[in-house]
Amino acid sequence: MARKKKGHAHEEEMSEAWLLPYSDLMTLLLALFIALFAISQTDQTKMVLLAQAFTSAFNMGGPSFFDQAGPNPSRQREFISSEDQGNAAFIQENQALEDIQRQLEEYIRQNNLEDQLSTQLEEEGLMIRIKEKALFPSGSADLVPESQRIGPIVAGLLASVPERVLISGHTDTDPINTAQFPSNWELSSTRALTFMKYLLSINADLNPARFSAIGYGEYRPIASNDTAEGKQTNRRVEILIARSLRFNPNEGITQQSETDLVAK
Repeated sequence: MARKKKGHAHEEEMSEAWLLPYSDLMTLLLALFIALFAISQTDQTKMVLLAQAFTSAFNMGGPSFFDQAGPNPSRQREFISSEDQGNAAFIQENQALEDIQRQLEEYIRQNNLEDQLSTQLEEEGLMIRIKEKALFPSGSADLVPESQRIGPIVAGLLASVPERVLISGHTDTDPINTAQFPSNWELSSTRALTFMKYLLSINADLNPARFSAIGYGEYRPIASNDTAEGKQTNRRVEILIARSLRFNPNEGITQQSETDLVAK
């Protein structure tokens, strides 16, 4: 009985033995195709990245075939193009904007400001939107006490980055005609300028040269002015932390000018 049991175990072992050479064969074939693909490419930077990725995936610590698929690691910087250096700068700047967005979103949640303050990461940069009621009385450009809950945190975050800042005022379509504000142009412009001066006054680390203010009146709505809720949404101040770099997949990295921001 013991002999039959031993033979049965031997048969099971032999029946599974083909798995090891089969898996090795598949790995070698994959390595071959990847190597052929890498060798056929003229983009040295992408070949370096490809070699590093597969070295990490297949190498267990010793020398790897994929080490030969690209330049020596000590010389990799020689093959990094100016476009890829721009990509790295763009990614670094984007991460900084994402960090600011996370900090501000956390502050919004902790202080129940969801109905007054919002953020959005856009192509032009990080947009911070503040509703009218959090900053100004209706038809006025005088800051309300509530603004002290928002101004210091925003100013502190703006001081942590070097990017340019564009502050814009927006109204709904309801007309205004007072001695101080003959139209929504004057109201929106004065609000933007007032809030910009307030931010600069409460944080000495802010460089005024980075800041600009503009009023758009009712001509940049983000909601329909046909409803009271839409009008309330449109009455706002926006703070754009503008990207210094813009990504163009065809032409690499280009610098974004302030004229581009105002035009948008």
